[in-house]
Amino acid sequence: MKNLLNLLLIAALFSACNGSSEKKHADSDGATTKKTAMNKLSGQAIKVRDYVPDDMVFAHRGSTYWTPEETEASLRWARNIGADYLEFDLQKTKDGFLIALHDSNLSRTSNVREVFPERADSAAIYFTLKELRQLDIGSWFNGANPDRARKAYAGLKILTFKDVIKIAEGYRLKKGKDGLPEKEIKDGEWTGFYIYEKDPQDNGNRPGLYAETKKPDCEKLIAKELTETGWNINKNSKTIKTTPGKIGLANTNGRFILQTFSPESAIKLEALLPNIPKCLLLWQPEMKDDLKGNYQKAIDFCIKNNVHFIGSSIAGPPNNYKELNAPWMVDMVHGAGLKIHAYTFDTWEQFKTYGKKVDGAFTNRSDIALEFYGRKSEKSAEDILKELGY
Repeated sequence: MKNLLNLLLIAALFSACNGSSEKKHADSDGATTKKTAMNKLSGQAIKVRDYVPDDMVFAHRGSTYWTPEETEASLRWARNIGADYLEFDLQKTKDGFLIALHDSNLSRTSNVREVFPERADSAAIYFTLKELRQLDIGSWFNGANPDRARKAYAGLKILTFKDVIKIAEGYRLKKGKDGLPEKEIKDGEWTGFYIYEKDPQDNGNRPGLYAETKKPDCEKLIAKELTETGWNINKNSKTIKTTPGKIGLANTNGRFILQTFSPESAIKLEALLPNIPKCLLLWQPEMKDDLKGNYQKAIDFCIKNNVHFIGSSIAGPPNNYKELNAPWMVDMVHGAGLKIHAYTFDTWEQFKTYGKKVDGAFTNRSDIALEFYGRKSEKSAEDILKELGY
């Protein structure tokens, strides 16, 4: 979840909010001092906040535990196991397309050193969509996790924003005779896109989407794509058919949530996509010089800029992030009318410690999360992977 880019903007942007979080009052001796005032979300912001129910399971990158992250395998699995939202990251390609990718550098999760050795250390922004589609982003997982390796992970492709939307709607990339995704051809040339087909293993779940902007430069593209695909609740919003008893967040006003570590990006997103739920992510190492003061500034920023959720880290293994959900922190957030979407849950112990304190959980283990919230999947994580062809 963490992304240190643009976090230096926080201090400057938060400082502009100080006037709304403090007021002057006179002591008995006539001296003027400052007193902190707890601001709260507006009524309209609370309405938008409540588009998203409590105790939601946000499938972090689909899953980083069972599958290669942010791949067709991870997102189809998260959809079918019953996660409420598919969580993913958005970055821009050299030719202006949005892709689902966490790291800006491609080395950790692809074979870029084999395919493009001269550009192995270049960020994704320096590659075209067609170039990025040449990469294998599944095989690395098998080497890193031999106990959870699956042959079908080899050769998985980087997904576009539209690919993720289609998976949430019950589709998959259409497989050609060679077993690879079938390319979309126009005027005799590949467009860089693939053809979709109704997923034969779709079980009717229609999760929402929870997207993170990695850099404050793709907000206009996000708004454009949401509108074109009918996922923008403000404009051109389409009806997505749901099934009773199945996940149906995709057909609600809470179908799409935006998250960012960057205050600059949050401001741009609110201007382009008002009334769509938003989350400000926090990273404790950037706040530690004045943790309580910076936490208050973060809350004030959210109130001023119509951000509805705080995304804060939980402590404990395996990630061992710094604590951002201590009781006093939780009280501050809830006292201001915001809710907490905490990251990243990986163990049953973490759910026992934090699960009832926060309002939603980013997790690599949607199987554990659903069991904790009393919605355990009837099928195991492994069985669902087998059904999906992995």
